[in-house]
Amino acid sequence: MDTLSPVALIDDDKDLRRATAQTLELAGFSVSAYDGAKAALADLPADFAGPVVTDIRMPEIDGLQFFATLKGMDADLPVILMTGHGDIPMAVQAIQDGAYDFIAKPFAADRLVQSVRRASEKRRLVLENRMLRRAAENAQETLPLIGQTPVMENLRNILRHIADTDVDVLVAGETGSGKEVVAQILHQWSRRRKGNFVALNCGALPETVIESELFGHEAGAFTGAQKRRTGRIEHASGGTLFLDEIESMPVATQVKMLRVLEMREITPLGTNEVRPVDLRVVAAAKIDLGDPDVRGDFREDLYYRLNVVTISIPPLRERRDDIPLLFSHFAARAAERFRRDVPQLSENVRRHLAAHAWPGNVRELSHYAERVVLGVEGGGTATVPQLATGGTLPERLERYEAEIIRDALSANDGDVRRTIEALGIPRKTFYDKLQRHGINRGGYASRK
Repeated sequence: MDTLSPVALIDDDKDLRRATAQTLELAGFSVSAYDGAKAALADLPADFAGPVVTDIRMPEIDGLQFFATLKGMDADLPVILMTGHGDIPMAVQAIQDGAYDFIAKPFAADRLVQSVRRASEKRRLVLENRMLRRAAENAQETLPLIGQTPVMENLRNILRHIADTDVDVLVAGETGSGKEVVAQILHQWSRRRKGNFVALNCGALPETVIESELFGHEAGAFTGAQKRRTGRIEHASGGTLFLDEIESMPVATQVKMLRVLEMREITPLGTNEVRPVDLRVVAAAKIDLGDPDVRGDFREDLYYRLNVVTISIPPLRERRDDIPLLFSHFAARAAERFRRDVPQLSENVRRHLAAHAWPGNVRELSHYAERVVLGVEGGGTATVPQLATGGTLPERLERYEAEIIRDALSANDGDVRRTIEALGIPRKTFYDKLQRHGINRGGYASRK
């Protein structure tokens, strides 16, 4: 507990006010004492950071009138009523009306201290939630890439400087870190924003399909090509083409993509016609394409052609101070979508936000916020111990394994390939485990 946590104390009895203030100060509180409600109302700020402790029997404005006034100013301000024996029925009614607690006189010092301590913690949580919500709203209005840490400020500054330069960009970052968000920002902040933003995940399409998707084809170009199709590259002309997981692009397609970047022209399948394109390419990779030992079959010349500007997105674990703000933003967004109330940031959720490694980065955090809003999450770090109790050892391990698989699916939007990579198991084993645990992969697909 912060030794300077504030408390407002109102009591017209000078000796009792002095003794109560001393009790609270010895317990580590900073006490602002007043001899009446009128003086307190004139002095207390609207966003007072602590609870209010007030007597009921006072001249001019009694404690119940004072409580009603405070409630009108801030319904979440904890008010603790000190009552004589005859005032208890009134105090009970005040509790029903929203007062935090009542303490009957004479009271033990510890009874007051414990009540004030709990009320102070509640007030701290309320004010912190308000601050995070305001910050999330401001960030949403002004900057799509949310974060207040220096590394995120630097990232936004870089994006501002290069957005309108029209250079191709390589974005590096772990799964779920926000690579497509960066690509969309570059598009929106550039003169190309009136053109199309076209995204293609190179890892989601088989080699037999990706070339047609990128370059398009004429009717009859191959079996099943019944009509002409405009490819993603041509559709992005005048705008931005975003190639996600470009490290998964087949080698043969890489050769053709290199020519597109150098000549800014395409030749669709089934025709010899060369068509010029005006586009900016933003490519994203979750591996270090600059490391020959890591990039594998990815062409070095294509890497250097894309690497005009490289932007690295830090993983969530390297900007942990942004996690509460991001959670608040995602929770507010989820509450609006699911028509639920925005939840308060409880201690369990707070501990989970602080302790979890977030391997799925911002995407995983977004899904966690959705589950908290829906009421199916919120136990935070207590999740795994609960799974590990009850039943035989094999039964516990089964439940634990199922939860790990669900977490991996959630962190990867239900994408099989990424989930298998995260779990480090063969594809057949993965599907066997889904069936054994009764897990529906479709329920984890992205809802964005």
